[in-house]
Amino acid sequence: MPALLIRPSVDGDVDAIAAIYAHHVLHGSGTFETEAPDPIEMRRRRDDVHAKGLPWLVADDGGVVVGYAYANHFRPRHAYRYCLEDSIYLRPDAAGRGVGRALLAELIARCTAAGARQVLALIGDSANLASIGLHRACGFVSCGRIDAAGWKFGRWIDVVLMQRPLGDGARSHPGEAA
Repeated sequence: MPALLIRPSVDGDVDAIAAIYAHHVLHGSGTFETEAPDPIEMRRRRDDVHAKGLPWLVADDGGVVVGYAYANHFRPRHAYRYCLEDSIYLRPDAAGRGVGRALLAELIARCTAAGARQVLALIGDSANLASIGLHRACGFVSCGRIDAAGWKFGRWIDVVLMQRPLGDGARSHPGEAA
């Protein structure tokens, strides 16, 4: 049985990425989108992340994409350039197998290598214990909650805020070596 491979996403992964995300849009509260974007839109989003020099990774299990994770700037204003937000999604049959942890660990390493100093997780649904636990296991700490931020599936959904410093964090000026 081939080992799980965490690698940068390539064009051939986009259909699988779109299918994974569509499942979460249509059945989950981790994203506040209510209509699944098509593969063309997912490719545009992936290309935007890559154009910024940021990571978009996939978990490849024997040639099958079973999950993906990426980081993008938390907000577009220039002062936020060292602060990223992560996103991670798995195929339902990949949950509980360590795929999320492997993806998030590699994403953290690549964000650190890219010079980021903070990574945030804005987790849809305070009942999303799997994502909260995954982030906590990877060194994130809770830093707040936005109550009733979204309305989906006939109910209000909170957003849990978690944060993890990268490299030297806030201990030095970003131009200094970590």
